[in-house]
Amino acid sequence: MSVPAELHYTQEHEWVSIEGDTASIGITDYAAQALGDVVYVSTPEVGASVTAGEPCGEVESTKSVSDLYSPLDGEVTEVNSELDDNPGLVNAEPYGSGWIFRVRVADGASGITAQPGLLSPTEYEELTKSAG
Repeated sequence: MSVPAELHYTQEHEWVSIEGDTASIGITDYAAQALGDVVYVSTPEVGASVTAGEPCGEVESTKSVSDLYSPLDGEVTEVNSELDDNPGLVNAEPYGSGWIFRVRVADGASGITAQPGLLSPTEYEELTKSAG
């Protein structure tokens, strides 16, 4: 299982990458492996407001359907349209071309590390170890 050091994570097994005031969001390698083959990704609409900790989409696999939660408050600026034709990118490259959506962070990126609920890579690794 891969846990890139430059990212932040959530207890719902999502990752966050910040560039300026924009956050890219996807599911972690751990989640992608647990879900199995992803067959459909429902993303939030561009322009929609998302709230940290609230569901904003779904990831459907051959095993189950899981809610997708926004890790931050903000406005959706982009969704990964490649997932419409190739949802398996979430499995193949969860931290690369398998990203799911981007958000303009509501209160700016300066406070990203202080966002409630975001975990460091070390904290996320501990979470996955305790999950079994």
